[in-house]
Amino acid sequence: MSRGRRPPVADRWHITAAGTGMVLAGAVLLTLGAFAGRGDVALVGAFPLVVGAWDVVRRPGGAVRAFLSPPAKSDDEGRLRATLRIEGPAGAAAVAVGVYRNAEQAADVLLALPDDEGPVERRVPLVVHTVRTGPQEVATVEAQAFGPGLVSASRPAEPTRRDTLVLPGTSPLRETPLPARLRGLIGSHTSRRPGEGGDLRDVHPFHAGDRLRRIDWRVTAHRSPRLDELYVRGEHALAEAAVMLVVDSRDEVGPDPRTWAGTRPVRIDDPTSLDIARRAAASVARAFLVAGDRVGLDDLGVVRRPLSPGGGRGQMDRIVHALALTKPEGFARHRVRSPRLPSGALVVVFSTFLDDEPAEAAAAWRRIGHRVIAVDVLPQLRTAHLAGRQATAARIVLIDREDRLADLADVGVEVMSWRDDPATTLAVLARSDRRRPGAGVPR
Repeated sequence: MSRGRRPPVADRWHITAAGTGMVLAGAVLLTLGAFAGRGDVALVGAFPLVVGAWDVVRRPGGAVRAFLSPPAKSDDEGRLRATLRIEGPAGAAAVAVGVYRNAEQAADVLLALPDDEGPVERRVPLVVHTVRTGPQEVATVEAQAFGPGLVSASRPAEPTRRDTLVLPGTSPLRETPLPARLRGLIGSHTSRRPGEGGDLRDVHPFHAGDRLRRIDWRVTAHRSPRLDELYVRGEHALAEAAVMLVVDSRDEVGPDPRTWAGTRPVRIDDPTSLDIARRAAASVARAFLVAGDRVGLDDLGVVRRPLSPGGGRGQMDRIVHALALTKPEGFARHRVRSPRLPSGALVVVFSTFLDDEPAEAAAAWRRIGHRVIAVDVLPQLRTAHLAGRQATAARIVLIDREDRLADLADVGVEVMSWRDDPATTLAVLARSDRRRPGAGVPR
């Protein structure tokens, strides 16, 4: 809409309090100056009166709109970058933008608009820092345009909201433990089965089925100088590990025990237990998949078909996306039996262990022969501000949890905490499985 045409009455902007006050102040000064015979006072009042009246007459018309582009993938520091685009009618001088996140105001700015004959547009970058993963709100933007001199204002634009799915990042892990049994005839781990590609198994006399290229001529010359008998080198086969990641999505608690009941929201700058579980599971999955193993995913909080073990980059993308979508869904359902897992798999359970169900499932998997690692993902708690009944209740819950983890250790489940140094803890577990029978590696 050009400035030479007056907009329809329905599209005209309303006069602001500042515009009304400027016109009234000018009128009062002009009247006082005229009655008192003071030309200087009348001149002072005439200026805001004329300017305000002119700005009121030429106030713009039309609606202002705000658009928020989909954010790019978050970086390592958890920053989401998007672009805010403001469109206003001709004659709009500025726009007030309010940015809200999780019902809390994050920014309130006044942006100047370009002085163009036609509709005006302004693009500004929007950067949001988040410590959370999974589905979440990027921002909700409200906008209202103002005319020249801020004497007129448009109707507030419809709030625009943009949601996104933040994928969990990964932490580097040096070594990872192996299951009690290795599977397949290919892979990067040395098994106890005879085959090719692994470490030396033995040197034995040649018999039917041995390959000629396996003949060790040096040993043959030492043991049988007349070549009455040939000796061949036996090797261990290379195999792969099958790993099942089990995430307990029933609990999503923060560092403040007062929020566990659900009556108070978790602070937006506090990662929850499910955020820690997503990152921990993604890190473990990446470490095994890079080594050529097969990794699957299951969720204790919902009853649905698990993600079967697989390998490759595509499996990593599927696991990360499934982890990002993992969230509490309604009331937790009690499972009659633990989920069935592939035989001989390494089971890694990520849970807060605030109730008995994940502990019972981990103990059941250990009793049927799986190697089970229980990863505690409870955040570092803040309990100094608790007093009275709150402190007592938190102490009772934590004592029950410690007893539950101790019972798991008694039945052979290896317990670790992701709050500490997980890379070192997993490296210690990886070295310990080389010293015990049945770890899939030679004694």
